[in-house]
Amino acid sequence: MASRRMAHDVAIVAMGCTPFRDHWNSSADDLLVDAVHECVGSLPDVALDDIDAFWVGTQGSGMSGQTLARPLRLVGKPVTRVENYCATGSEAFRNAAFAVASGAYDMVMATGVEKLKDASQSGLSAVYPPADGTDVDWTAPAGFSLLAPAYQEAYGVDDRGLRGALTRVAMKNHANGALNPRAQFRKAVTAEAVERGPRIAGPLGVMDCSGVSDGAAAAILVRAEDAYRYTDKPVFLRGMGFVAGSGAGLATDGYDFTTFPEVVAAAGQAYEQAGVTDPATQISLAEVHDCFTPTEVVLMEDLGFSERGKAWRDILDGRYDLGGALPVNTDGGLKSFGHPIGATGLRMMFECFTQLRGEAGERQVPGARLAVAQNLGGQPGSCVAFVAVLGSER
Repeated sequence: MASRRMAHDVAIVAMGCTPFRDHWNSSADDLLVDAVHECVGSLPDVALDDIDAFWVGTQGSGMSGQTLARPLRLVGKPVTRVENYCATGSEAFRNAAFAVASGAYDMVMATGVEKLKDASQSGLSAVYPPADGTDVDWTAPAGFSLLAPAYQEAYGVDDRGLRGALTRVAMKNHANGALNPRAQFRKAVTAEAVERGPRIAGPLGVMDCSGVSDGAAAAILVRAEDAYRYTDKPVFLRGMGFVAGSGAGLATDGYDFTTFPEVVAAAGQAYEQAGVTDPATQISLAEVHDCFTPTEVVLMEDLGFSERGKAWRDILDGRYDLGGALPVNTDGGLKSFGHPIGATGLRMMFECFTQLRGEAGERQVPGARLAVAQNLGGQPGSCVAFVAVLGSER
């Protein structure tokens, strides 16, 4: 395995996260300032100038490190802008973690932001570079809708069984989001509402799809040995993996749409570093990339939470409910928050951070010790994947 444990362990000592919603009266600058001020403001002995270096993740809400330097009025600080599809926020965190672990900096900040609701169009926006004409021309709902029939055929699941599992994913995540004041959609939904929603692609209705929103999040990272200088409840990065797929899957006859190989590989790296040998029993909770309901079904198996072909049944049995054996998307996930691309990965980290510190209120998972944050970008057959294991103990 090429990815090894870092020379220095890393801890998160503070985080901030705006509500994710239609921020018609706030700019990307405003959202970044709000997230950063909440983050820094939670540490009484830390000022913005104490942070040595910054990373900002955004797909289309800014160019260069000045995306962050301008609104924060940073002077003489290195600021790096990163982008990696829907895993952009996680990429900001990953690079910030490497920087502090290397010893180059003592304290760093990772931020992510996206402002999607100012455009006249709906959905995610991106400017793609010129290609050779071989790209698959489909929408995200169309691409991810192929997971459902492939899963049914591979594991002999009938229409009612899989439809029930997809519906349960949507209901679960919206029920969790109803408990979260930062979520965009704060209303539980019924099975009837999910299944009678307008059809979008294949078996997917509108309630099988995540929404579009604006938001920002931020994290302060230090080396683990320094963490208790700043807070009595740090959260430790126990393992981290990232894989960028080659994209060859879309050009392969018989591609297996029941798995994301990139997720499997990234999870393997993170688990090895964290010493996790049985994620189904060792992980307390997980935040996963539920861009569409069948994505969450497949991820339960790719992350080792369910046996192959059994996730749909585990979902129906309540294993991943808030009160289940392994709660998933306790904050409401993409289904409740929407997906401002640059901020989503850090929003997942924020929920893990909150849970591991015992500060999640009605959503709190009792005795949470290890959490997984999994962020996916791209499309089936051609994606990037990030997985982190976070812990309340070093």
